[in-house]
Amino acid sequence: MKSDKLGINSLLIHSGEVDDAFGSATVPIYQTSTFKFKSADHGAQCFSGETKGYIYTRIANPTINALEEAVAAIEKGFGGIATSSGMGAVTTVYAAYLSQGQHIVSHNAVYGPARGIMETIFARFGVECTYIDATDIENVRAAIRENTKLIYLETPANPTMGITDISAVCAIAKEKGIPVCVDNTFCSPYLQNPLELGADVALHSMTKFINGHADVVAGMLVTKDEKNYNLLRSTMVNLGFNMDPHQAYLALRGLKTLGIRVERAQQNAEKVAVYLENHPKVEWVKYPGLASHPQFELAKKQMRGPGTMISFEVKGGLNAGKIVMDNVHLSLLAVSLGGVESLIQHPASMTHSKLSKEKRQEAGITDGLIRFSIGIEDVEDIIADLDQALNLV
Repeated sequence: MKSDKLGINSLLIHSGEVDDAFGSATVPIYQTSTFKFKSADHGAQCFSGETKGYIYTRIANPTINALEEAVAAIEKGFGGIATSSGMGAVTTVYAAYLSQGQHIVSHNAVYGPARGIMETIFARFGVECTYIDATDIENVRAAIRENTKLIYLETPANPTMGITDISAVCAIAKEKGIPVCVDNTFCSPYLQNPLELGADVALHSMTKFINGHADVVAGMLVTKDEKNYNLLRSTMVNLGFNMDPHQAYLALRGLKTLGIRVERAQQNAEKVAVYLENHPKVEWVKYPGLASHPQFELAKKQMRGPGTMISFEVKGGLNAGKIVMDNVHLSLLAVSLGGVESLIQHPASMTHSKLSKEKRQEAGITDGLIRFSIGIEDVEDIIADLDQALNLV
């Protein structure tokens, strides 16, 4: 059947299939650095692009391409570009679109390293950046300058769970001819498709939901059109951020169960969020599935579900948050997210520790904020573990 006729779970299972000489049911691991040519003319044709063929794994590889095609299909884009890590994908975007004296607009609560690399490494080369609360569309409009060449969003934002109106931002950007990249990691393509909402590039840390088993570090870019694909592909190849074939095989294997993993974890998250919102020792909860979320209606409009990520603050601030984290037994005290296991972490001292306290506060990252990635364990066990930890505060 044509891919446009298939449901998303069928696409997850069957996208990226290859027809090899042995009829493999799964994509083989082409663990090779280089590929031999049939002749000198064949090699010349591959290098010139006249013939489709493989030259060198940094440029392309059958296992990696299968993963790229699969993610592009479910993200509903022109093509995918796999990278060795999520930060490899971020750096590829920055390097492709930004030059000396140019400007980027981004959310102030964006993933810490994505902001850190812009304010340190790229700033050294004369790139300017403005970080704003992108949940207010007027802030985005006001931040755009004559030299703005990229709008980089993350929605829901990490770790505040703020939600940006992708369609509204893209409408503004289109008027100015500015490309928009959306980090779609928190939702995965299962719950949100930024390209359908007007974005030019969707970005993923496949370390998270797409792989889903905490055993791979990987990134992916999916573009809306061929022009952006060619720009980003050539940038990635020249920077050497290519993925490893075995890494691609594991991510492709994880992708097949994305739907059932997200559905189960999301069911758990909805119950955990209600539990937290009603707990006397919790100051506030940010979860797109709660009516109390500031962008609750927007979340229903642009996401197919509220997801599995929760941010909350325990009364008592930093010390209270540490007590909770130090006393959970089922959930792992660890960074990352989107795996089958529940993960809990403290952004102020972990993922966003390189930002100054002032910048964290501006972004809404309070000292006591806890980020909770809900897994697929029995929800009663998740809540019981959290309850005994909260009772120690």
